[in-house]
Amino acid sequence: NIHVGDYLTAIDDQPINPNQDLNQLLENKVGRRVTLSIASATGAAPQKITVRPTNQATEKGLLYRAWVQQQRDYVNKISNGRLGYVHLVDMSEQALNQLYLDLDADNQSKEGVVVDIRNNNGGFVNAYALDVFSRKPYLTMTGRGMPAAPARTQLGQRTLELPTILVTNQHSLSDAEDFTEGYRTMKLGKVVGEPTGGWIIFTSSVTLIDGSSVRLPFSKIEDHEGKDMELHPRPVDIAVSRALGEGNAKDSQLDAAAKSLLQEVGGKQ
Repeated sequence: NIHVGDYLTAIDDQPINPNQDLNQLLENKVGRRVTLSIASATGAAPQKITVRPTNQATEKGLLYRAWVQQQRDYVNKISNGRLGYVHLVDMSEQALNQLYLDLDADNQSKEGVVVDIRNNNGGFVNAYALDVFSRKPYLTMTGRGMPAAPARTQLGQRTLELPTILVTNQHSLSDAEDFTEGYRTMKLGKVVGEPTGGWIIFTSSVTLIDGSSVRLPFSKIEDHEGKDMELHPRPVDIAVSRALGEGNAKDSQLDAAAKSLLQEVGGKQ
């Protein structure tokens, strides 16, 4: 019941004035029930709403999931409902588990899925993530009164048996670059956007006698042709950079990815 233009007049019955420090009123409130007094711009009587404040880490997670939903809605709109969307925030076990959740019934029902690893700083699960997109269909299941569907999906197995396209940018780093190289080598689909960062090497930290530290490389990564991947970004098939000023209303990289994937799956774009 809170709308843009409403006024916050009190927190836990403590009135707010121009000189009031909101940080003091919200101090030590994380996880506790807090009552907000909200007045509408129309002048109606204030209403009291109970909320439970979160910490910054939780807020960032919620904002990220809201952003993912915006991208998903965007791809759904520009493809007329034909394409799905998933984003891997990094290559951690938590992100991999979120990928499994995001390959839900809606994404599984699409003709293809846009896989976005922009701003992914890596981790260690590229092989498991690639496994999801590399499996090929060989069985279908048809339940009573239901349409035919991929058997492994029906059984809850972690796979996406649909055409995909990958979106990268210069902030796709480390294990995200391993993922990109695997995606390209296994010919799972085209890569759209910007080349990756070229930042993939294993280093360790050494403490010096004066207490300072220095990082030293101890292992390099080479692609399937034996070429060092450090300082050698993974290339793209369709180069697209977002123009300065592009906001949530337009994403030229997703536009290009959707256009290419729709051409692949066939039919009207």
